[in-house]
Amino acid sequence: MHWHERATSCGADTEEGTAHCNRGTAIATPISEPRYNERIRAREVRLIGPDGSQVGVRTTADALVLARELDLDLVEVAPLANPPVCRIMDYGKFRYEEAQKAKESRKKTTHVTVKEVKFRPKIGKGDFDTKVRHMRDFLEDGHKVKVTLQFRGREVAHPELGAKILDAALEQLGSLAKVETQARLEGRNMTMVLSPDKKPAKKSTEKSADDTSAPVAESGPEVEISTEDNE
Repeated sequence: MHWHERATSCGADTEEGTAHCNRGTAIATPISEPRYNERIRAREVRLIGPDGSQVGVRTTADALVLARELDLDLVEVAPLANPPVCRIMDYGKFRYEEAQKAKESRKKTTHVTVKEVKFRPKIGKGDFDTKVRHMRDFLEDGHKVKVTLQFRGREVAHPELGAKILDAALEQLGSLAKVETQARLEGRNMTMVLSPDKKPAKKSTEKSADDTSAPVAESGPEVEISTEDNE
């Protein structure tokens, strides 16, 4: 983009909002973005060339002329210095590079989501396989999984039934999951938290239909598949 295309006239609508001029003063700009070109308010600046060389103290008007001659922008990089430090550069390229840096910084700040999958001690093979598939998908996407065994009535007197379900699920997940919080009984629920052991390159293949490792209920109603987010 050339210099005359970058210029902003008084009262014009810009990406940053509506710009206003007051007797030749600089155009207001958001605090989060550096001032550049005619938006620079200081009368003098300490100028840095496009190659990083120290040009010295110049009037802002002279610095703008130098930037124009190179078809570049004058960007205020240290507004609190005395005088402010400005550098001749491509402002569009500068903003792009800053956006990329911010994007990379956000990537390093991971937001861990805990997904919950609920089981019942008496669960059919089809429901069991479906829930394990949900767990596998969550783990492959980098989420933690809270596994909850819900006991009803006298079932709570047989926690070994819940442990058997959890062990079978872990066996099917294999190396995809590691136990972060061991199984424990809390009231009528047995809970365990799993986290991804490693991030696979692609989704793992699902278990074959004739897999007999899952427990099969002798009786009991169909169980609703329930997945919930726990931030």
